Amino acid sequence: MLNYKLIVVVALVFLGGCVVSPKQAAIKNEVVPSESQTKAAEQPESSPVETAIDPDVMYMLLVAEIAGQRERYDIALEGYLEAAKRVKDERLAERAAKIALFIRDAEKTDAAVALWLKDDPNNLTARKIALLSAFRREAMQAAVDHAKFLLDKDPEDFETTIVELVKALGAKGDITFVYDVLDEVAAQRPDQAVVYFVQSMLAMQLNSQVLAREKVKTALAIRPDWDEALLFQAQVAAYSGDLVEARALLTDLAEKQPDNIKVKKLLAQVLIKSSDYEAAQALYTELLEKNPEDDESRFAMALIYLQLQQDEKAVPLFKALLEKPGWQDQASFYLGRIAVREGRPDEGLVWFDKVTGGAFRFDASVAAISLLIKENKFDEALSRLQNLPSKTEEQRMRTVLVKTEWYNGQKQYDKAFALLSDALETMPKEKDLLYARALVAERIDRLDVLESDLKRILAENPDDVSALNALGYTLVDRTRRYDEAQKYLDKALSLEPDEAVIIDSYGWLQYKLNNLDAALEYLQRAYSLQQENEIAGHLLEVLWRLERKDEARELFDRVIKDAPDDEYLLDIQRRIFNAE
Repeated sequence: MLNYKLIVVVALVFLGGCVVSPKQAAIKNEVVPSESQTKAAEQPESSPVETAIDPDVMYMLLVAEIAGQRERYDIALEGYLEAAKRVKDERLAERAAKIALFIRDAEKTDAAVALWLKDDPNNLTARKIALLSAFRREAMQAAVDHAKFLLDKDPEDFETTIVELVKALGAKGDITFVYDVLDEVAAQRPDQAVVYFVQSMLAMQLNSQVLAREKVKTALAIRPDWDEALLFQAQVAAYSGDLVEARALLTDLAEKQPDNIKVKKLLAQVLIKSSDYEAAQALYTELLEKNPEDDESRFAMALIYLQLQQDEKAVPLFKALLEKPGWQDQASFYLGRIAVREGRPDEGLVWFDKVTGGAFRFDASVAAISLLIKENKFDEALSRLQNLPSKTEEQRMRTVLVKTEWYNGQKQYDKAFALLSDALETMPKEKDLLYARALVAERIDRLDVLESDLKRILAENPDDVSALNALGYTLVDRTRRYDEAQKYLDKALSLEPDEAVIIDSYGWLQYKLNNLDAALEYLQRAYSLQQENEIAGHLLEVLWRLERKDEARELFDRVIKDAPDDEYLLDIQRRIFNAE
C-alpha cells in the first residue's frame, strides 16, 4: 500500500459546524481527518484498505493539489473527482464533495457524495453534505431521505445538524423548503419530538409565531418535560407578546431549576416587559447576591432604577460598571441620559462623548446632537451631523430624523418636510419617518399630508397609540370633525388610559365640544401626570372660560417663568390676558 498525504483544499467540517474557506485551509496546510479516516485508523492491521495508485491518478492528484493552492477550485475538483472514480478510497470522494459544495456545483457534489457513500454508506458527514446539497437544489425526496437517515442514526444531534445546515445555506437559502422537508419527515416519524422542535425554530425565523407556538406545543406533547423546548416555548410566547404565558412558563422552569441563571434572567426580562419592575428588581437582587460580579445583572438593575426614576440608585451602579471592561460605553451613555434628565446638559454631553465604540456609539452621537439642538447650538450640532455614520438602514433613518430635528429647531419646516419626503421615496414604509413628516406637515398647514401619513401608519399598525392620538388631536384642534376625532381618541385612551398626552387630547376635545366641566377634569388629570407646557396651556384656557381667572393667571405665571419663549404660552398671553 502506498501512503500519501493530501493537503486539504476545503475543510468544511460538519462535525463542528464550521466552514473554512479553501484559501484558509490551503494556507494552514492542515489535514482534517474525515469520519471514515478515523474509522480506518481504528481497524486492525489485518484488514487494510487496499489503494492502488497508478501514475495517471498520481498526476491527477498533483494537478488538483497545485490547482487548489492557486485557488483554481474547478480544476482541483475535476482532479479529485476523477481520482475518486478510479481509486477505491473514500477520502478522495470526500475531498471532491467538499470542494464541489464550496463552489456550489450541485451536480458534482451529488456525484462525489454518491461515490463517498458507496464506500462508506453510514458516514454522517457525507449524509450532511448530501442533505445540504438537496436543500440547495430543493430536491424534496432526496432531502427527506437524507434527513430521515440522520434522524434515525443520530437523533441527539439532529437539531444541531439542521441548524448548522440552515446557517450554511446563507441568506439565499429557502428556509420554507427546509420546513416543508421536516413536515414530510414528521409525517413518517411522528413520534420524534425533535423534528417539531426544529420546525418551531424555523417558524420563528420565518416570522410565523403562530406556527412556532403550534410546533413547540406538539414537541412538548411528545416530551412534556423537555426543558429546552419549554424554555423556547416561553421565548416564543414573549416574542409574540403573550407575557402572561411567558411568565408562567419561566416561573415554573425557575422553580424546577433554581440554579439555572439563564431562566431567571429571561424571567426578569419578561417581568420588565410586563412593567413589574419590583418583581424584576427582586430577581436581579437575588442573582447579584449569589454572584456580586454579575455585571449583566448589575446593568439590568441600573436600568430598572432608571425606569423607576430612581436615579440616585442607578448612578452608583453605572459608575461601578465604568471600571469593568466592555461596559464603559453603556454606562457612559446612561449616565449622560441621567445628567440631561436632571438638567445638567453640559455634563450629559461630556458623558455622551465618552462613548467611543460598540453598539451605543451611534445612539450617543444622536443624543449629543439632539442635546445641542435643544441648547440652540446649531453650528456645533451641524458639524457633528456631517460626521454621523449611517451604515445601516436604521442608522440612515435616524440620521434623517435628527436632521429634521435640526431644521425644526430653526423653524425651517419646509426644508424638514422636503428632507422627509425624499427619505420616504427610498424608505416608504418607515413608520417613524411618516410620523415625523405628519408633524412637520401640521406646521406648514399641509393637513392633507398629515392625515394621509398617519392613516398609512394606522393601516399597518391599527393600535399605534401615537398615530391615533396625533390624528385625533389634529382633527380636534385644526378642524371641526369632532365625531371622527373622538373615534381615534377613544381607541387611544382605551389602549393607554394613563397616558398624559392622550388624556390631554381628550380633554381638549371636550373643550371644543363645550363640555367645560369634563374638559377641566381630564386636563387637570393630564397635568397632574405630566407638567408639560401645552397641557398647562389647555388647562388655563378652560379655567379662563369657567371664569376661574385668578387660577388661570397663577398657572400661567408659574409655567411661563420656566419657559419664557414657549410659543403656545405667549400666544395665550396675547389672545387672552392682553386682550382682556
